[in-house]
Amino acid sequence: MRDNRFVLACDIGGTHITSAIVDTETWLILSDTITRQHVDSSTDAKSILLSWTDCMHACINNSKKEINEIGIAMPGPFDYEEGRSLMIGQTKYDSLYQMVVTQPIIENLVGLPIKKISYINDAAAFLQGEIFAQGLDYKDKILGITLGTGLGSAVWSNGQKAFDAALWEAPFRDTIFEEFLVTRWFTKRFNELTGLTKPGLKEILEEHGELRETAILLDEYVKHLLDFLAYFSSQHGATDFIIGGNITKAWNKICASQRSAIAQYNIELGKYQEHAAIIGAASLFNTQQSIASSNAR
Repeated sequence: MRDNRFVLACDIGGTHITSAIVDTETWLILSDTITRQHVDSSTDAKSILLSWTDCMHACINNSKKEINEIGIAMPGPFDYEEGRSLMIGQTKYDSLYQMVVTQPIIENLVGLPIKKISYINDAAAFLQGEIFAQGLDYKDKILGITLGTGLGSAVWSNGQKAFDAALWEAPFRDTIFEEFLVTRWFTKRFNELTGLTKPGLKEILEEHGELRETAILLDEYVKHLLDFLAYFSSQHGATDFIIGGNITKAWNKICASQRSAIAQYNIELGKYQEHAAIIGAASLFNTQQSIASSNAR
């Protein structure tokens, strides 16, 4: 039985770390502890680790809660069981390659009674955080998708830790699915249709929402998405989805031409978005989940 309901949870990206303390009984983030810090992921290992732990220290200092456990949402490739970074050649965290980062983090957090650090893939953390925060953990299996500058995919099964499905590179047409489902597809295709250059979907809809070409753009996109939903569903045997990311801000407009086709799937939109990964990282220490994960290994 855990003796502390509060967990320090961190979401580490290529250029930032966000930390917050989460109440694992209510899945509420203590808002006054949310701390975000820039990280130069191209620098040396010592500087990167200090950036991470400075943010963690600042977060803990904003609260009087005693923290014994840290959950970290981390991009891949990464050995999430061992805590070893496997990122190389991605212009981020090269200096951490093959390093087990757990002990250096604990050593930098001098004076804090940290007993355990656990890790989860960032896309999986988004899915798991949304599931716990939305109270959907009674379901058998849920698939997660994030739509933005990249395509994220994850799978959660009841009683187990969510994992990265890594379907961004699944083959589609003459390339891969990611090329048809992310922000750069909108900008490229809109330019092909109109000759206009726009930085993203938001600007396309705000400035050219009434154009026939914009309707064509959205219809093509949702058909790509339906192909991906069908593929993902067939690969992992589920029709329940949680979908998040910046592109979902235009969900109603995107789906307008294909509502009946979309309706064959049980889709929940992400409600917590950027905070979902924080909650997902904290949920690694949910008592029932931790037991089930240990039994599964």
